[in-house]
Amino acid sequence: MRKVLIPTKLDAVARTLLEAHGGYTVVQDADTGLPALAAAHPDAYALIVRSEPITAEVLDALPALKVVLRAGAGVNTIDTRHARRRGIDVMNTPGANANAVAEEVVALMLADARHLVKADASCRAGRWEKSAFMGRELAGKTVGILGLGAIGRLVARRLAGFEVTLLGHDPFVAEDRAEAWSVRMVDLPTLFAESDFVTLHLPETEETRGLVGAELLGRMKPGATLVNCARAGIVDEAALREARAAKSLRFLNDVYPKDAAGPKSVADIADLMVPHLGASTREANENAARRAAEQLIEYDDMGIASYVVNRDIPEGLDPAFGELAFTLTKLARQVVGRGAQLELVETSFYGSLKPYAEWLLVPIVAALDPSFDRASDHAAARRALREAGIEYTDRETDEHKGFHNSLTIDLVAGLGGGKLRRASVRGTVAEGNLMVARINDFDKLYFEPTGHTVAFVYRDRPGVIGRIGAAMAEAGINIDDVRNPHDSQGRFSCAIFKVNQPVPAATVEATAREIEAEIGFYVEL
Repeated sequence: MRKVLIPTKLDAVARTLLEAHGGYTVVQDADTGLPALAAAHPDAYALIVRSEPITAEVLDALPALKVVLRAGAGVNTIDTRHARRRGIDVMNTPGANANAVAEEVVALMLADARHLVKADASCRAGRWEKSAFMGRELAGKTVGILGLGAIGRLVARRLAGFEVTLLGHDPFVAEDRAEAWSVRMVDLPTLFAESDFVTLHLPETEETRGLVGAELLGRMKPGATLVNCARAGIVDEAALREARAAKSLRFLNDVYPKDAAGPKSVADIADLMVPHLGASTREANENAARRAAEQLIEYDDMGIASYVVNRDIPEGLDPAFGELAFTLTKLARQVVGRGAQLELVETSFYGSLKPYAEWLLVPIVAALDPSFDRASDHAAARRALREAGIEYTDRETDEHKGFHNSLTIDLVAGLGGGKLRRASVRGTVAEGNLMVARINDFDKLYFEPTGHTVAFVYRDRPGVIGRIGAAMAEAGINIDDVRNPHDSQGRFSCAIFKVNQPVPAATVEATAREIEAEIGFYVEL
């Protein structure tokens, strides 16, 4: 019998399912501290938790531990790296809380639109202030959903009955898939400019941190509402404070830098704020508990490890090739356009990389979708592409081409109006360094994809490199390296500059206009 330790107030369905299976002994104790519980049960095989901190000390106190299950999506409270060093798999239950969060978004929108919280307090105090609480209806309004993962899609479904117009932005989701959810895909500026309500459903990453800043907030309609039930860091708080004062924006918030008692920095700008209640429903708790138990049983009985989030690099594969797959995909994404709707991903693995095609798909999907956990397995990667409506093909390769231990990432994205753009990037690892060999028809680049990079594709003619260099100098940016190949027909050139600092979007856009570039972008690799 395998002992499962549950040191939290998890729904009893987890214990019921595990005990009914017959292969587990379950100890559920939410009152005893975790260190004492671990000391009393050193033979525990599995640990099922909610938000309890699972530190290296806790893991080391359980020498027989083989798996930790987080009944929820995030695993930031678990020392996953130390678990990996100990040979312990860490799993989560993504999507179990999705409906709870989606319903909370609708509840916040309705409560604020009808002033329910203040009206309740007023009425209880004996006042009768109907005119003071004149509200507004959702029907006929436009709602922008930033991020169409599990939660964003459910928000769209829950709002459908309110007869609203739904706009969406998620570069990882195909346009025709969004149409099936009655969502019209638009670019970020359009979403913020046209929406009466904007709701955020993104992970907090380097790319999304501070994404909702002065530029996007400045586009919002006067009196529009921003809802954040995602992550606090996505919103630039200072910019929101200024935009709210200038445009009377409404702000409904459920997320904070730290889940703890004490003053909250957004208290002066939040019209409604609640203590991270998104997943706090009986149903979500039951769903997460059920999923955790079912996944443990599938993991043990059938070897299904799709939800393991801290997998090792497979034996025999240089970890640098995982970084290469991630970096080439990130670069290809910029070439097709960060906001363009992906339709197809194609891969080609050469030499000794072919047996690792499934594993290398994981960093490829992680580069495309910030919400995808890079520690997941290939089944989860394929599922993420399928759910987003993106076709995936791993091509047969011709080893006679001599691309020894190389890989090629091709992306096809829609630009609107039936137009498509393809990006094809090939690279390898040379002497331990990542190397880009080709971007589209620009071959023999031998470009190391690291650091701050700005690139332009333009019709070949003299003087363009000098104009780009002058634009960088005017912005106070130093150039460290340059690659400037021409295509096979001599019609176009590609200028790739490695620079010493980030290049502002305004500088990239102005330079692209000046040189009449077909493509222009900045990316940190």
